[in-house]
Amino acid sequence: MKSYFDLTGQVAVVTGCSTGLGVQMAHALANQGCKIVALARRQEKIDAVAKELHDTYGVETLAVRCDITDTQMVQDAVKAVMDHFGRIDILINNAGTGAVAPAEEITDDQFSNELNIDLFGTFKMAREVARAAMIPAKYGRIINIASMYGLVGNKIAPASPYHAAKGGVVNLTRALACEWGKYGITVNAICPGYFWTPLTKDTLDTDWFKEYAKGAIPMERYGREGELDTTAIFLASPSSSYVNGVMVPVDGGYTSM
Repeated sequence: MKSYFDLTGQVAVVTGCSTGLGVQMAHALANQGCKIVALARRQEKIDAVAKELHDTYGVETLAVRCDITDTQMVQDAVKAVMDHFGRIDILINNAGTGAVAPAEEITDDQFSNELNIDLFGTFKMAREVARAAMIPAKYGRIINIASMYGLVGNKIAPASPYHAAKGGVVNLTRALACEWGKYGITVNAICPGYFWTPLTKDTLDTDWFKEYAKGAIPMERYGREGELDTTAIFLASPSSSYVNGVMVPVDGGYTSM
């Protein structure tokens, strides 16, 4: 019997793996036997995540501190992973931020910071992992975490820098898929809808937003913990070798309306 989603022996780097969706997806991959590199800025957080993953699933883990906006730190982090494991099979580009304010009030620094983290940081990680690990191996799975806001606008929570950055991630995904497909590397994106994370909790917990969600989301609820897991596993699988350059909304149907 073939196990289509067995990731035993594979090495996955997950950025933004200190809280929220990054940790959830790291658990999903570890559950399939994948070795996990937890990468984020706060060493104590990623140390705790790496220990939890190892203790829960028995997989080998590594915690590497990295600010994805710092090119040298990105290069050093990827080198540390290659020195330790000798390979990187999967990259989940999850680290990000989100500025919410009316467009006319957004500062230059807010807009620049959003693009620097969500878009340029995603590119820096993909570039270095591809260069150092995936292109030489002629194999790789890159999964960029965009957003349904990278596909559409919205009237309820003004966030023009976030829309711009995540829209950039969407088309960056297509561009890299076109360039690197010849190396056996697939580059795809997940576009999550409304999920509770430390970044979104204050907004999603309000009565007015819950009421809005009932009308805006066909399933009339937010995403639950674990509902991104199967999409991440599917795109990370060696069996998904002909799925390249696609955006997968996991949004309860928000972008279908």
